[in-house]
Amino acid sequence: MIEINNIDDLNWLYESVNVECKLAVGQDGRGKLPDDFWTTYSAFANTHGGFVILGVKEKQGRFELKGIPDPDRIIKELFDNLNNKQKVSVNLISDTFVRKISLPEGNIIIIEVPAALRKQKPVYLNGNPMSNSYRRLHEGDRKCDDEDVKRMLAEQVEDDRDQRILKGFGLLDLDAESLRIFRQSLYDRNPTHPFLEHQDTSFLQQIGAWRKDRNTDDEGLTLAGVLMFGQWHAIQEAAPHYFVDYQERPEARTENRWVDRICPDGSWSGNVFDFYRRVYRKLTSDLKIPFELKGDQRRDDTPVHEALREALVNTLVHADYSGRLSILIVKRPDMFGFRNPGGLRLPIEQILRGGESDCRNRLMHQMFLMIGLGERGGSGVPKIYSGWGSQHWRPPALYQKDEPEQTLLELRMLDLLPEPILLKLRDRFKQNFDLLKPIERLILATAEIERVITHQRLLEISTDHPHDLSTCLQNLVRQGYLETNGRAGKGTVYHFPGENLPTPEQVFSYMGSSSEHLDGSSEHLDGSSEHLDGSSEHLMPNKGNRNADGCWISPLLTAPIVDELDSLSPILKSKLETLTTPARNSKRLASEEMKTLIANACKEQFLTLQVLAKLLDRSPDALRQQHLNEMVRSQLIGLAFPATPTHEKQAYRTLR
Repeated sequence: MIEINNIDDLNWLYESVNVECKLAVGQDGRGKLPDDFWTTYSAFANTHGGFVILGVKEKQGRFELKGIPDPDRIIKELFDNLNNKQKVSVNLISDTFVRKISLPEGNIIIIEVPAALRKQKPVYLNGNPMSNSYRRLHEGDRKCDDEDVKRMLAEQVEDDRDQRILKGFGLLDLDAESLRIFRQSLYDRNPTHPFLEHQDTSFLQQIGAWRKDRNTDDEGLTLAGVLMFGQWHAIQEAAPHYFVDYQERPEARTENRWVDRICPDGSWSGNVFDFYRRVYRKLTSDLKIPFELKGDQRRDDTPVHEALREALVNTLVHADYSGRLSILIVKRPDMFGFRNPGGLRLPIEQILRGGESDCRNRLMHQMFLMIGLGERGGSGVPKIYSGWGSQHWRPPALYQKDEPEQTLLELRMLDLLPEPILLKLRDRFKQNFDLLKPIERLILATAEIERVITHQRLLEISTDHPHDLSTCLQNLVRQGYLETNGRAGKGTVYHFPGENLPTPEQVFSYMGSSSEHLDGSSEHLDGSSEHLDGSSEHLMPNKGNRNADGCWISPLLTAPIVDELDSLSPILKSKLETLTTPARNSKRLASEEMKTLIANACKEQFLTLQVLAKLLDRSPDALRQQHLNEMVRSQLIGLAFPATPTHEKQAYRTLR
């Protein structure tokens, strides 16, 4: 919910996840619903919902109230069109979703557009879903291509994507050993289970791997049966994009280097059931979790084991096996990661609450349930969160991406409030620190660890409502615990008072030839020897403020900075170009590979956005939105200028 009670509240608009501001003044100045409102309505509805604010103009992250003389006129026009099937396919908005707010400076209208339910998508305009459906991407409305629309239509009409009968497939397409182990697992759990009395196709029919359509008399293996127990050649025919991949990586970084891997390579069946068995053993093989006692018996199956088991099953049964993305399971020293193609079928708030389920592959889910794996009734994700919380680790991060459509779950083994950080904060704020709310202590701890904190970063590490986080940040600023980078609006950065974070203007001015570029004051040096590297010799770099490699150097930064390729030495320039050659040779590089190239190029020096864009042959905006922002959030790369994260001269350096 967006609350605007006075003109100052406009400064916090950016902190809502999806916000679109439109003038809505009309040609006569009395007010009119903008024509492009409807593309935004479709885009919000087909993605994650959002708010449209009429009567407000946005410019460079700032919001300016312009007002609407006759708001009732616009509201009537809105509902007239919402109920016109020729204009929009479905009306998602009731009176409670539209608020008229009168301020001394003018009237505004806030329209909340909820995310459409699965059976309502795609929400389209002008009677044609194939050419008038939109999605929200990078704060813009993008027209869906035919593949996007067809996928939404399939999700709409098919409750269970895996019950489809595969014509021409038979028992010889199944892996006999996989089926034998599944049957044995069922026996081990319940020796008297009635399904065990059946053989061959009769047994397959009982578990959902074989089905007969009473309307058409078609009969045969289901997609669920082939995916769960099939041989590799059969799976490839049934689901051409199917691929499952487990990677164990030796370091806490996105670099796509693994020390152990499981994927279909011809040495095993490649089916889902075998993948689960092999991967679960790998995930839990060296868990450093103390055993528990249940009565006087040792209990090796801890809440963390249960969380990993549920996360793995969830990934496999909720995947869209028609998608082009692979299932990917990653094990690193600091985290476990799970990725499946396909978005969430329920709102994430509902998934976290539990109690409701909308499984994409219900038959596969039932097969896992038969042998005691997985949870019923939408309780799986709450169980994951509970298991992770038992170790006081950071809450799991469950989120989805829209390009390509995928769901991700990250289970990080990091303490929320490390003891050394708590000691520093108590030393800084004395007894007042312990009087703060838990979420406020988390905010300050993150600022201590990462030097800065933003609203977006808080959304990633806490489960609190975005509006509550906004209120906490405002309170901490008012009480003097934090201060901002001097500008309100989108992208506000918070940090501890007195911590002068370097800016591009300071760094590049400081690299001038005389002290007049110090902006008239030594305060830009932060008054601390740590920025001066302990010696005044660093104040006067050789070669006109460039080092021998041609990089800018500054005592305000922890490493040299590459701001232009033509100034570099031939050796360093050639090295950077060699490291990034794969990106220039391919416009369709995999995301993980692109991140690896970026991390390698930024290992020894900061690289500005413009330099990275040139090396990788990508547009700066796309590079930042699709790769760099995520790498910064994951702490894979750091910012040279954290106080101005979107500055055109921003530069990046690998952290680990």
